[in-house]
Amino acid sequence: MRGPAIGLCLALAGCELLTPVPPTPPSSGANLPPELQRVLDDYTIAWQTRDAAGLAALFADDRVVMPNACPPVQGRAEVQKCYTGSGGGLSLRAVDHRFEGPLGYIIGEYAMQPGAQAAGRFVLTLTKDANGRWLIVSDMDREYRRQQSQE
Repeated sequence: MRGPAIGLCLALAGCELLTPVPPTPPSSGANLPPELQRVLDDYTIAWQTRDAAGLAALFADDRVVMPNACPPVQGRAEVQKCYTGSGGGLSLRAVDHRFEGPLGYIIGEYAMQPGAQAAGRFVLTLTKDANGRWLIVSDMDREYRRQQSQE
């Protein structure tokens, strides 16, 4: 399973691995490395405060990126336009993560408020910039379908 995931990251990020680096072990939710937890924390704060510029700053600027709220765009200015007017309650919880060299991902669940039942799932594909900061290349989520009670 790791091969296809890293291949997807390579295709999305447009990078190549120069030296093999062992992948990180799976996380158990709350055990994200601080630099990856920062991505989730900064995303949450920017979303809650409806800060489109803050959200855009979390995305890679030198390539086509896939924010969740619009079709693929290039550059932070376009990401900012995409997220302008978006935001509200949000809580993100990592379920798993991996990274290998400058590429990685976080898989998790989101809720509308901290402590609330998960409303859906997300995947963030990440790339590390020249300064060692993780940036988002793609942000995809999907709401969980709730079974409707049959009366």
